[in-house]
Amino acid sequence: MTPGLGARRTLDLLNYFRTPQAIFRSSLSELAGRGVSGAAAQSIVSGCMFEEAATQHERMRQRGTELVTIQDEAYPEHLRQIFDPPVVLFAQGRLEMLGLVGIAIVGSRLATTYGKAVAERLGGDLAARGLAIVSGMARGIDTAAHRGALAAGGATIAVFGCGVDVVYPRENVALAEQISREGLVVSEFPLGSPAYPQNFPIRNRIVSGLSAGVVVVEGREYSGSTITARLALEQDREVFAVPGNITSPQSFGPHLLLKQGAQLVQCATDVLDGLPWECRKRLAAEPGGAPRAEQAQLDFGPMTPVARQLLGLLRVDQSLNLDEITEACLDASSSEVIAMLFELELAGLVRQLPGKSFVKVMGR
Repeated sequence: MTPGLGARRTLDLLNYFRTPQAIFRSSLSELAGRGVSGAAAQSIVSGCMFEEAATQHERMRQRGTELVTIQDEAYPEHLRQIFDPPVVLFAQGRLEMLGLVGIAIVGSRLATTYGKAVAERLGGDLAARGLAIVSGMARGIDTAAHRGALAAGGATIAVFGCGVDVVYPRENVALAEQISREGLVVSEFPLGSPAYPQNFPIRNRIVSGLSAGVVVVEGREYSGSTITARLALEQDREVFAVPGNITSPQSFGPHLLLKQGAQLVQCATDVLDGLPWECRKRLAAEPGGAPRAEQAQLDFGPMTPVARQLLGLLRVDQSLNLDEITEACLDASSSEVIAMLFELELAGLVRQLPGKSFVKVMGR
């Protein structure tokens, strides 16, 4: 919270003085000798931020927010190894998820129906295999990946570019609350920090740093997701990309990464096979369940002719309006079609979109 100190400078001070107490007891000349600017050094020596720190501590106590420092055992080793690890993480939720093998799923905020279906599918399948799905809870691909992990009953970590008590975008309030209960929300920014645009590129290094690899689903050629992929390469992480429609601008980013040597992803197995050996060894000890497509089939039961016709008609990458669906199903009445769509939706085989449109869930 001291103005003028970034993660690298703060870490340098900790490495030199060993404890935060020793830093605050140091003199102006000692701090200047470590490259601290005059204003930042004066702030440290005067202790002028202590009152605000006490206020933060009280807000954390009231919310049940925990602080994980880089000197704590709970601090993830993967993140500690990056060039500029955050010195502290404000955390809300299940801290044990920091110890899991993470995989980041990132992509465009303006995601297509296809992109969101892929992200949700991968999020669920990878979470079911014991991976923690890491993303930034932005609208689009991030949101879909978190939802997939939660639907599979798996682990997911949302990295905020603001305080953990500030939800951005506001449309994800319910999702943020669910992740706080069932997953984990982390941020290096103090409580109450607004979602300034410059914070998001900064937080992207944490998204990749918490992960063994980064999966880019959609994004323009020079988007935030490609920035995260570049950070992943700098951190010696694996980079994966999902191919898309060659005419869509949202495919330019993943396709550029594929040209540059990223691993192509068509299913969760492609990601698992591309992870470092030590990560695959850890995951091998995790209990696995039935693949989601098979489980959905078991939940639904025997397929009726109407169900088979609907699943053959609906697509993953393009929605169909209810009127179009009923017109195409000549052997069933509109009431039968509506009833079967409802059953298929309950079984997780079909999803309804706004405007009474439907898509098939990927992999079904």
